[in-house]
This record gives sequence, structure tokens and C-alpha cells, in this order.
Amino acid sequence: MIGGTPLISLHFPEAHRSILAKCEFLNPSGSIKDRLAKTIIEDAEQSGRLGPDSIILECTSGNTGIALAMVGAARGHRVAILMSESASQERRLIMRQLGAELILFKAGAGYRTGITISEEMASRDSRYFLPRQFENPLNAADHEHGTGKELLAQAGGMIDAFVAGYGTGGTLAGCGKAIKHACPSARIIAMEPAEAALLCGEMPCCHTIEGIAGGFIPPLLRSAPIDGEVAITSAAALQMTRRLNSEFGLLVGTSSGANVAAALQVAQSLEPGARVVTILCDRAERYFSTQLFAHADPEAA
Repeated sequence: MIGGTPLISLHFPEAHRSILAKCEFLNPSGSIKDRLAKTIIEDAEQSGRLGPDSIILECTSGNTGIALAMVGAARGHRVAILMSESASQERRLIMRQLGAELILFKAGAGYRTGITISEEMASRDSRYFLPRQFENPLNAADHEHGTGKELLAQAGGMIDAFVAGYGTGGTLAGCGKAIKHACPSARIIAMEPAEAALLCGEMPCCHTIEGIAGGFIPPLLRSAPIDGEVAITSAAALQMTRRLNSEFGLLVGTSSGANVAAALQVAQSLEPGARVVTILCDRAERYFSTQLFAHADPEAA
């Protein structure tokens, strides 16, 4: 059930442009991170690093944790997830429902804190297996040979630009390499929150686009063939996400809205008819308690 997600066309009449969006929210646990979880866990099983007594331990903003919990449940592995206290309640509930143990650290500490904690725990207990999503080359390789090739086949072998945000950097690095190999002139564009546009030289700050820009540039991103960056504000991401929800019938989360907003900007800079591709990363159900749904709650109003 993981992978093979459809590529759909989204038309924006006011901009006289259409973009192509890959529906990764249709993966079984609801996000693109299912791909990473399946690939890394199966590889660890085959190599003998993940055995019957092992515990999968990862620092994640939520989607990777949900994916690891799902695959872990299906494969019979214990899963422990380190995540910030600021992550939405829905993500916590989903992971717990899938049987994962949650270990929360203070909001604002950033991914580095969680990564350090996971490494310290693993050094004290050999049962812990660390997927290391931010640096594991399998993350980018899976997108290069899986997601990227799917995109090219679905787009008819021609892509003019690929636009995506980054959490681990795996999607940009892997899809970017696959697309550049087939279409050397294609532009690979990194979407960043305007409040934390690290590639643009900004300092990390507060934003409400969960799952991206965790306050540092992940190692995998350094291998991505990035041609440029587009900064999207949290407000613009929320506005586009709500539009995708109510006008297109796509119940996706805020990172998807941010990706689409950035892709539309890129499409407007290119000739009409250019094939600009982006990712619809995850489902909106894990954002019920966030600002995304605040306007839809009469009691909140």
C-alpha cells in the first residue's frame, strides 16, 4: 500500500497556471514518511541490526513517528518516539494508538535536542535502533529510485521544476537527483518558512508549518541539487491549505499548502504550460487542534 500515489493537476485561474501535485497523503498512515519507514526498517531487518528485542527510537515532529509506529506494528517491533511538546495532540494520539511510546522534550529546543537525547539513550541500551532519518542515505535513495521515478513516469518524462519543503532533506535530495538526471534543465526549488528561511540566510525562528525547517540544515539536504529557494509565510501556508481543503476537496496539512503556494510562485515565473511539480505531504486530520482548523470552530470564534 505504500507508494504509487497519484499525481493530480491543480488549476489556479487567477494566476492562469496549473501545477502538478503528488498525493503522498494517500499513503496508509497518511504521509510521505511511510516510504522512509518501510525502507529503513526492512533494510535493518535484512542486515540483522533490527531483531526481535530491538526498539526503534527516532526524533521526529510527528509524521515519521506515525509512519515508524505503523510499520513497526505491522512488523512486530517496539517503537519509541522523541518529539517536541509543541507537536499537535492528534499526532501524539495516533502514535500511541499504533502502540508507540512517546518521549516529549521542551518546545523550542529543536530537532538537535531530540537527536542528542536519542543518541545518549542508544549509547546506554543496545536494544535501541536509530533510523537516523536526517542523515540516513536510504532516505534520499528511496526518493530517488521510488518517488522521483514515479513523478517522472506520471509527468510523461518532462518536469520543468520541482518544489518541496524540507524536514530531513530526503525528498529534495532524492527526487531532485532523479529529476535532474532525466531533465537536466529542471529547476529544483526548496520551499522554506519565511520566518525560518535558513537557506536564504535567515536565523531560525517561530513558524506554524509543522514538519519542516526544524532549526538546522539537515545533512541530507547538502546533497540536494537545489537551484533556488522560495520563502512562504505561515499565514500564506494556512491560507493555501484552507483553499486546498475547501475548494479542491483535498484534506491536507499546512506543509502541503506551503508547497503549493511556493510551486504556484515558481509556475508564474515560468512560461505558461511549464510542468511544475510539488508534494501534498500529509493529511489534515493530524492538525485539528492547530490554527489550521481554528476558523472552522464556532466555539473558538
